[in-house]
Amino acid sequence: MVLGPSGADTPVRVGVVGVGIMGYNHARVLTDLPGAELVGIADPSQSQREKVAALLGCAAFASLDELVERGVDAVVIAAPTHLHHDISLAAIAAGKHVLVEKPIAPSVAEAEAIVAAAKAKGVALMVGHVERFNPAVESVKAAIRGEEILSIGITRVGPFPPRMSNVGVVIDLAVHDIDLICHFTGSHITEVQPQVKAAVAEREDIALLQFRTANGVLAHINTNWLTPFKARTVHVATGKKYVIGDLLTRQVTEYFDYKPDGSYSMRHLPVAYAEPLRLELTRFLEAVRGAEPAVTGEDGVAAIATAMRCLESLETSSAVAAPLRARAAG
Repeated sequence: MVLGPSGADTPVRVGVVGVGIMGYNHARVLTDLPGAELVGIADPSQSQREKVAALLGCAAFASLDELVERGVDAVVIAAPTHLHHDISLAAIAAGKHVLVEKPIAPSVAEAEAIVAAAKAKGVALMVGHVERFNPAVESVKAAIRGEEILSIGITRVGPFPPRMSNVGVVIDLAVHDIDLICHFTGSHITEVQPQVKAAVAEREDIALLQFRTANGVLAHINTNWLTPFKARTVHVATGKKYVIGDLLTRQVTEYFDYKPDGSYSMRHLPVAYAEPLRLELTRFLEAVRGAEPAVTGEDGVAAIATAMRCLESLETSSAVAAPLRARAAG
């Protein structure tokens, strides 16, 4: 908890900026999270902020400035990605701790600016890569701890989300798994071999991404908006075992003790029952109190940097295709 002016411990006073689907869920969790006090929400849409305020019984404001005036200690930023940079810098300049939703910003330069500002101001900065707090992810991570990781395969597919408009699958979906690869390996991605395509949408809706980490792990991500059902699976091969995690059903299975005759043993691993967002916000409160953020600003920068490298191939192919189409038309 934050040390209050009276010398007694007081709850961390938190505000949420942007109350679409994700922002609403942040505010919902904060209403009864121990050690937190939801001061209010802010959103430029009057109808949206009033609807959420009525549902949660909290105060509603039109801007970050109004939240700051109410004396918040920390701010959760769940506004659209293209607004993260400006809102984060304004909150940091006001001396507020910040949890900014993934991706931290739409460009590496803007992401680095947020990290630099937080360091200069001495406030906590955490990035909302909520999948790290999925109990199934934690179970997989525990199962491979101390093992020599050989490869990681992640599938994250589903139908096209009507709410998406300004980003494609790499920024919306794959950025989760880029971060998970670094989380599982304890390393960073050095090589990128992406194949991306805008098949039926304006932005890329298919991505097949291959990576190599600094410590030699091979990894791939299969993601798209063309699958009629959602699937979220992680496969990790190590020198001694093979672990499969279903991030939706939260079932984790471990295969081990391989025999020359092709037989093996298997077991289902325990997975805790917990809401990932609640765990994430709990860790954010700990960061406000002085602990190291569970997902640092640098982690957020690394994820968006790799995602942008994946998108470079789409930009290159589009630039090449345009002259070809022009010549064909002429």
